[in-house]
Amino acid sequence: MKHERPDQLRSSREVHKSFARRTQPEAISGISKIGIREKVYESTKLAAVFDTLVHQDVSAEEILRGVTIRSEDVHSPKTRISLGQLMTAYQNAIRLSADRHLPYRVGTTIHVSTYGMYGYAILCCPDFRKAMDFATTYHALAAPLATIEFREEGERATWSIEPILHSVADRQLYRFIAELQIGIHISLMRDVMGPAFTPQEICLSYPQADDFGITEELVGCSVRFSQQANRVVFKSEWLDQTASLGNKTTYPTIIAICDDLLGDLNLRIGAAGEIRAILLRDIANPPTFDATAKLLDVNARSLRRQLRQQGISFRGLRDELRAQLALKYLRSTNLANEDIALALGFSDAANFRRAFHRWTNKSPSEVRGE
Repeated sequence: MKHERPDQLRSSREVHKSFARRTQPEAISGISKIGIREKVYESTKLAAVFDTLVHQDVSAEEILRGVTIRSEDVHSPKTRISLGQLMTAYQNAIRLSADRHLPYRVGTTIHVSTYGMYGYAILCCPDFRKAMDFATTYHALAAPLATIEFREEGERATWSIEPILHSVADRQLYRFIAELQIGIHISLMRDVMGPAFTPQEICLSYPQADDFGITEELVGCSVRFSQQANRVVFKSEWLDQTASLGNKTTYPTIIAICDDLLGDLNLRIGAAGEIRAILLRDIANPPTFDATAKLLDVNARSLRRQLRQQGISFRGLRDELRAQLALKYLRSTNLANEDIALALGFSDAANFRRAFHRWTNKSPSEVRGE
């Protein structure tokens, strides 16, 4: 067997560390500091799917199965839900409804008035380009099950939509979230720019399916499947119109209120959010629990108690972040399993594959093939 000299091992480790540093910054751009089990969001989107299914004569009990929320609390302004509860409701909807356009239809029931101060701020934006920027910057206030990005290039403007990584292993749920978010975007754009707003085209990253899906007749524009990303494309001339409801005086005041709401959201995620931020700095070489406590300037016993109150463990947080990053690497790069293992701090690809199967009940190759 050939053995590496100590200087060769040191060189190899430096190459590995350099690789991990290069790959991580781009990967963490879609990773949230808020876990899917933390109940910090208003029930707006849950209420939208609940109401749509109730109108289709689906029982409230079935809609909320596994969601652990009472039907009388769905519309309460005091109710706080997690992204995990919302995804469970969506999975129930897929199972219960025969509506072939359900996710898009649910999305179009969500209007700026649904979003409270976040929606009001969108209306108050003095011009439509500021409205696009605001919607992206403050998207965390809208119980986001997808990351969104807005881009304007010449005569085309594009919303890019990527469902959160927790949905990647469930392709039906991934499609449901993508099409619901497209419905929301079109609904909000019509609220802001007028009912005549129509996209130029819709691009979807997956093939056309038999169970449910967006159609050209439904959205009024071409729909292209198996594209590089999920996108809503429209003519940028829509952005040149006058924002009739915009107000330059009110807008800064509303922005300040939304900043306070983001601050409140960060307070509600508590210790778990602070730990996630630390772990994401270098997930390949994460600090120990005791080292993390020192970085946060808290007693280790106190930190453990805070996590226990949130129903979360330090190891669970680390594995959750690793799972999200792994899914993003598998979905959006051609990195080999060995490289992904390295970037996530595993000693080899075999250990990574075992951990990935434990997290998702799927192998990396199965996720790549979907």
